[in-house]
Amino acid sequence: MSGATAHAAVRGSAVDSAASFAESSPETTRTREVVYQDPMPTATVGATMAGIDYVEAIGAGEIPPPPMGVLMNLQPVEVSEGHAVFEGVPGEEHYKPMGMVHGGYASTLLDSAMGCAVHTTLPAGVAYSTATIEVKLVRPITAGSGRLRCEADVVHRGRMQATVEARAFSEDGKLVAHGTSTCLILEG
Repeated sequence: MSGATAHAAVRGSAVDSAASFAESSPETTRTREVVYQDPMPTATVGATMAGIDYVEAIGAGEIPPPPMGVLMNLQPVEVSEGHAVFEGVPGEEHYKPMGMVHGGYASTLLDSAMGCAVHTTLPAGVAYSTATIEVKLVRPITAGSGRLRCEADVVHRGRMQATVEARAFSEDGKLVAHGTSTCLILEG
């Protein structure tokens, strides 16, 4: 590859660059189709539901999952008031250049579980937004790590904010990441 071609690939989008490499290197090319639903109708329905009912409905497959959950291959599997458990399956499509899953995958898994733990405490018409998140990555994640399980619990829920903590484990039960978050409570 010439220097000019290499620089052009850097300036283009990652999607364009991967498509270019697919033509020249089909033997190393992988594809993954992402099928998702328009998120706005689901969000509109969700605003009419208590937070716990909304998260349960997504986990049960009664309403479509958010596009981010589809893209990252993660979903809620258990909820109760102030508690949420998410599972995710990282794959090669989540790899960074060093041959392991990007730390953003674990961060997204933790953030999703922590946010939904807060959401389970909210009445219909009230939303939340992550204000801060701190993540500690303690073990590399690869596609061989298997299904990750993340358990999140609300530590404190006030009128305007909530604090929450979570831990993520590999399929063999080893801690891979843990974190804390502060979420803003957004009244109607």
